[in-house]
Amino acid sequence: MALHDYCVKCGSRHCRPMATGRTSTTKGFQDERYRVLIGMLVAARKSAGLSQGALADLLHRHQQFVSRYETGERRLDVVEFVDIARALAIDPAAAVSGVSPASTE
Repeated sequence: MALHDYCVKCGSRHCRPMATGRTSTTKGFQDERYRVLIGMLVAARKSAGLSQGALADLLHRHQQFVSRYETGERRLDVVEFVDIARALAIDPAAAVSGVSPASTE
């Protein structure tokens, strides 16, 4: 257990941290650059007036697929990102080229 991990229940460093479920701060959403890309997809979907279900239909996927990547429960791979961007009339290369370089901390 890392020094910064605390028990959710009692706040002690001696207890094991409790699982709190997946949220937007889980593995897929830790990188701000990834959150920006997903936020762009969400904004484009809403701006196009599409529900999650309507976008899922365009992608031949279930609505839960869209919900899960939008909330960070599921991480997109490159091919999925390209398919979603094109379905939303976004140039995937232009979207990715706008991503800032990784921090060197």
